[in-house]
Amino acid sequence: MTKLTFGISMSLDGFIAGPNQTLEEALGRGGEKLHEWAFAATAWRKSHGMSGGENNADSDVIEESLRNTGATLMGRRMFSGGGDEPPFHHPVFVLTHHAREPLTLQGGTTFTFVNDGIESALEHAKAAAGDKDVLVGGGASVVQQYLKAGLLDEMDIHVAPVFLGDGVRLFENLGPQLREIECMRVIESPAVTHLRYRVVK
Repeated sequence: MTKLTFGISMSLDGFIAGPNQTLEEALGRGGEKLHEWAFAATAWRKSHGMSGGENNADSDVIEESLRNTGATLMGRRMFSGGGDEPPFHHPVFVLTHHAREPLTLQGGTTFTFVNDGIESALEHAKAAAGDKDVLVGGGASVVQQYLKAGLLDEMDIHVAPVFLGDGVRLFENLGPQLREIECMRVIESPAVTHLRYRVVK
Protein backbone atom coordinates (compact mmCIF):
# COMPACT_ATOMS: atom_id res chain seq x y z
CA MET A 1 0.00 0.00 0.00
CA THR A 2 1.32 3.44 -0.94
CA LYS A 3 2.27 5.56 2.08
CA LEU A 4 2.60 9.33 2.34
CA THR A 5 5.88 10.10 4.06
CA PHE A 6 8.32 12.93 4.52
CA GLY A 7 12.03 13.01 5.21
CA ILE A 8 13.59 16.21 6.48
CA SER A 9 16.67 17.40 8.34
CA MET A 10 16.07 19.38 11.51
CA SER A 11 18.25 21.19 14.00
CA LEU A 12 18.34 20.14 17.64
CA ASP A 13 16.26 23.23 18.47
CA GLY A 14 13.57 22.38 15.92
CA PHE A 15 14.38 24.39 12.78
CA ILE A 16 14.53 23.06 9.20
CA ALA A 17 15.95 26.30 7.78
CA GLY A 18 17.90 29.16 9.32
CA PRO A 19 16.89 32.83 9.51
CA ASN A 20 17.08 35.31 6.62
CA GLN A 21 16.23 33.00 3.70
CA THR A 22 17.08 34.49 0.31
CA LEU A 23 17.25 33.22 -3.28
CA GLU A 24 21.01 32.89 -2.88
CA GLU A 25 20.73 31.26 0.56
CA ALA A 26 17.51 29.22 0.31
CA LEU A 27 18.11 27.40 3.61
CA GLY A 28 18.79 30.63 5.50
CA ARG A 29 21.82 31.47 7.61
CA GLY A 30 23.43 28.25 8.83
CA GLY A 31 20.82 26.02 7.19
CA GLU A 32 23.35 24.16 5.05
CA LYS A 33 24.78 22.63 8.24
CA LEU A 34 21.60 20.56 8.59
CA HIS A 35 22.44 18.62 5.44
CA GLU A 36 26.19 18.05 5.77
CA TRP A 37 25.54 14.43 6.76
CA ALA A 38 23.72 13.88 3.44
CA PHE A 39 26.21 15.75 1.28
CA ALA A 40 28.95 13.36 2.45
CA ALA A 41 26.96 10.19 1.72
CA THR A 42 27.63 8.04 -1.34
CA ALA A 43 23.92 7.58 -2.09
CA TRP A 44 23.23 11.33 -2.09
CA ARG A 45 26.24 12.08 -4.26
CA LYS A 46 25.33 9.32 -6.72
CA SER A 47 21.74 10.61 -7.05
CA HIS A 48 23.18 14.04 -7.93
CA GLY A 49 25.56 12.66 -10.56
CA MET A 50 28.64 12.88 -8.34
CA SER A 51 31.21 10.26 -7.39
CA GLY A 52 32.83 9.42 -4.07
CA GLY A 53 31.32 9.82 -0.65
CA GLU A 54 30.99 7.70 2.46
CA ASN A 55 29.26 4.30 2.63
CA ASN A 56 27.72 4.33 6.09
CA ALA A 57 24.40 4.22 7.93
CA ASP A 58 23.52 7.69 6.64
CA SER A 59 24.02 6.59 3.05
CA ASP A 60 21.87 3.51 3.70
CA VAL A 61 19.02 5.72 4.95
CA ILE A 62 19.18 7.84 1.80
CA GLU A 63 19.38 4.77 -0.43
CA GLU A 64 16.29 3.31 1.26
CA SER A 65 14.31 6.50 0.65
CA LEU A 66 15.38 6.68 -2.99
CA ARG A 67 14.45 3.04 -3.52
CA ASN A 68 11.01 3.36 -1.89
CA THR A 69 9.87 6.69 -3.39
CA GLY A 70 7.79 6.69 -6.55
CA ALA A 71 6.65 10.35 -6.57
CA THR A 72 7.39 13.58 -4.70
CA LEU A 73 5.17 16.47 -3.57
CA MET A 74 6.62 19.93 -2.99
CA GLY A 75 5.60 23.55 -2.58
CA ARG A 76 6.00 26.22 -5.23
CA ARG A 77 8.85 27.94 -3.39
CA MET A 78 10.85 24.72 -3.20
CA PHE A 79 10.51 24.17 -6.95
CA SER A 80 13.46 25.55 -8.86
CA GLY A 81 13.68 23.09 -11.74
CA GLY A 82 16.88 21.59 -10.33
CA GLY A 83 18.85 22.35 -13.46
CA ASP A 84 18.58 20.36 -16.68
CA GLU A 85 18.71 17.01 -14.88
CA PRO A 86 17.19 17.21 -11.37
CA PRO A 87 17.95 14.41 -8.89
CA PHE A 88 14.42 13.03 -8.48
CA HIS A 89 14.22 10.60 -11.44
CA HIS A 90 10.48 10.18 -10.85
CA PRO A 91 7.32 12.35 -11.16
CA VAL A 92 7.18 15.49 -8.99
CA PHE A 93 3.94 17.32 -8.19
CA VAL A 94 4.25 21.01 -7.32
CA LEU A 95 1.52 22.70 -5.23
CA THR A 96 0.83 26.11 -6.73
CA HIS A 97 -1.92 28.72 -7.13
CA HIS A 98 -1.22 29.20 -10.84
CA ALA A 99 -1.94 26.78 -13.69
CA ARG A 100 1.10 25.80 -15.76
CA GLU A 101 1.96 23.13 -18.30
CA PRO A 102 4.01 20.12 -17.06
CA LEU A 103 7.78 20.42 -17.37
CA THR A 104 9.72 17.31 -18.43
CA LEU A 105 13.48 17.25 -17.92
CA GLN A 106 16.28 14.73 -18.39
CA GLY A 107 16.68 11.76 -16.08
CA GLY A 108 13.00 10.84 -15.88
CA THR A 109 11.69 13.84 -13.91
CA THR A 110 8.41 15.49 -14.89
CA PHE A 111 7.15 18.42 -12.82
CA THR A 112 3.34 18.62 -12.78
CA PHE A 113 1.80 21.77 -11.32
CA VAL A 114 -1.37 21.22 -9.26
CA ASN A 115 -3.52 24.20 -8.31
CA ASP A 116 -6.64 22.54 -6.84
CA GLY A 117 -5.45 21.58 -3.36
CA ILE A 118 -3.36 19.13 -1.38
CA GLU A 119 -5.80 16.23 -1.70
CA SER A 120 -5.82 16.48 -5.49
CA ALA A 121 -2.02 16.65 -5.59
CA LEU A 122 -1.79 13.57 -3.38
CA GLU A 123 -4.25 11.67 -5.58
CA HIS A 124 -2.15 12.44 -8.68
CA ALA A 125 1.08 11.53 -6.87
CA LYS A 126 -0.27 8.20 -5.59
CA ALA A 127 -1.41 7.27 -9.10
CA ALA A 128 2.06 8.07 -10.45
CA ALA A 129 3.92 6.29 -7.63
CA GLY A 130 2.41 2.88 -8.36
CA ASP A 131 3.30 0.50 -5.53
CA LYS A 132 5.95 2.86 -4.12
CA ASP A 133 5.57 5.67 -1.58
CA VAL A 134 4.86 9.36 -2.06
CA LEU A 135 7.38 11.68 -0.39
CA VAL A 136 6.57 15.21 0.75
CA GLY A 137 9.78 17.01 -0.16
CA GLY A 138 8.91 20.30 1.56
CA GLY A 139 8.87 23.00 2.51
CA ALA A 140 7.59 23.25 6.05
CA SER A 141 4.21 24.70 5.04
CA VAL A 142 3.42 21.74 2.76
CA VAL A 143 4.44 19.21 5.44
CA GLN A 144 2.27 21.07 7.98
CA GLN A 145 -0.75 21.07 5.65
CA TYR A 146 -0.59 17.31 5.10
CA LEU A 147 0.01 16.60 8.79
CA LYS A 148 -2.83 18.91 9.86
CA ALA A 149 -5.16 17.20 7.36
CA GLY A 150 -4.33 13.79 8.84
CA LEU A 151 -2.95 12.50 5.53
CA LEU A 152 0.64 11.71 6.54
CA ASP A 153 1.50 8.09 7.38
CA GLU A 154 5.18 8.27 8.38
CA MET A 155 7.80 10.87 9.27
CA ASP A 156 11.56 10.52 8.85
CA ILE A 157 13.27 13.26 10.84
CA HIS A 158 17.06 13.55 10.61
CA VAL A 159 18.20 15.49 13.70
CA ALA A 160 21.56 17.20 13.17
CA PRO A 161 23.61 18.23 16.24
CA VAL A 162 23.23 21.91 15.32
CA PHE A 163 21.55 24.87 17.04
CA LEU A 164 20.22 27.48 14.59
CA GLY A 165 18.53 29.72 17.18
CA ASP A 166 15.92 31.01 14.73
CA GLY A 167 14.42 30.27 11.35
CA VAL A 168 11.66 28.03 10.02
CA ARG A 169 10.17 25.56 12.50
CA LEU A 170 8.86 22.23 11.29
CA PHE A 171 6.01 21.70 13.76
CA GLU A 172 4.04 24.94 13.72
CA ASN A 173 0.51 25.85 12.62
CA LEU A 174 -0.85 22.37 13.32
CA GLY A 175 -3.94 23.51 15.21
CA PRO A 176 -5.25 22.27 18.57
CA GLN A 177 -5.74 18.63 17.56
CA LEU A 178 -2.89 16.51 18.90
CA ARG A 179 -1.84 13.52 16.82
CA GLU A 180 -0.61 10.30 18.34
CA ILE A 181 2.70 9.12 16.91
CA GLU A 182 4.65 5.94 17.42
CA CYS A 183 8.43 5.64 17.18
CA MET A 184 9.34 2.95 14.65
CA ARG A 185 13.13 3.17 14.68
CA VAL A 186 16.20 5.15 15.70
CA ILE A 187 19.45 5.01 13.71
CA GLU A 188 22.46 6.81 15.17
CA SER A 189 25.60 8.07 13.48
CA PRO A 190 28.22 10.63 14.49
CA ALA A 191 26.71 13.24 12.14
CA VAL A 192 22.96 12.82 12.64
CA THR A 193 20.22 10.81 14.38
CA HIS A 194 17.57 9.32 12.11
CA LEU A 195 14.11 9.06 13.70
CA ARG A 196 11.12 7.36 12.08
CA TYR A 197 7.61 7.87 13.42
CA ARG A 198 4.28 6.40 12.35
CA VAL A 199 1.24 8.65 12.58
CA VAL A 200 -1.49 6.67 14.36
CA LYS A 201 -4.75 7.00 12.40
